[in-house]
Amino acid sequence: MTNDSDDATNTDATNTDDANTDEARIGAARTAADVLAGIDLTGRTAVVTGGYSGIGLATARALAGAGARLIVPARRPETASAALAGVAGVEVERLDLADLTSVRAFAERIQRRHPALDILVAAAGVMACPETRVGQGWEAQFAVNHLGHYALTNLLWPALTVGEGAARVVAVSSGRNPDWRISWDDVQFARGYDKWAAYAQSKLANILFARHLDGLGRRHGLHAFSVDPGWVRTPLQRHLTDAEMMAAGWIDAAGRSTPGLFSTAEQGAATLAWAATSPELAGHGGDYCADCRIVEPDPAAERADREDARRLWALSAALTGLDIPTTD
Repeated sequence: MTNDSDDATNTDATNTDDANTDEARIGAARTAADVLAGIDLTGRTAVVTGGYSGIGLATARALAGAGARLIVPARRPETASAALAGVAGVEVERLDLADLTSVRAFAERIQRRHPALDILVAAAGVMACPETRVGQGWEAQFAVNHLGHYALTNLLWPALTVGEGAARVVAVSSGRNPDWRISWDDVQFARGYDKWAAYAQSKLANILFARHLDGLGRRHGLHAFSVDPGWVRTPLQRHLTDAEMMAAGWIDAAGRSTPGLFSTAEQGAATLAWAATSPELAGHGGDYCADCRIVEPDPAAERADREDARRLWALSAALTGLDIPTTD
């Protein structure tokens, strides 16, 4: 229940009363703007997928407010432009993460104008959608949340690793459950679709992707992190019925958020902004982060993650035909 939808509307689903209740609960909790206070991103270029809705929009605004040149890919550029009205210097570019041709075209256009990129925040996503097939018959959540961002990072690799820069890639995951698994024998859920299992798989894929990417990028100065933004009510939940959300205890019969459950989009964006910019993370990488801190893994779980991360990377390379060269 975390990141923003690639096809979301441009307004947060939380109503004003809910936001005020949650603000009072959290009190002095940091926002993305708080995290970036005193950080000057002038001259740096950031790409934020999903940067026109929910926590993606909050992240994009905060990065731009700190001086970054901002690029927001969008499946619906007109909607994105309206959401980002008033943000100085933002570039909105068409991108459909479920379409590798679109991803390739976006990467080529961006690198012609911006040969060096400093930040890539992979915040776009979809959650618990009806069974949908995209691309080459791929399950939509795995395709959009993971494979599209895997392909985008591969195609932007030259710009992320040029020169002696210290680029960062931030993959937006969710609150990790130890029961999450990659369905290795049926990763596309061809033998029976479970929307929540598919969502969990895609979010675990975000964590494993960042872990392996960091190992590949270290010698170029690139580091990658995965992030749990916490509970934030945004258009990401658009595929859920009110009855489902009531049964889960998220809302009441009037559609109001359960008091104390959700953070605001700006608070949810705090860890994204922290992972993308914080000097505290110098020398770190591949970590899973929450509440603006690194979540230290159990050693056995970390070893298993590293093996699964290698396996997932190989699978993703086979599915997309893309792989970062290891001898460039």
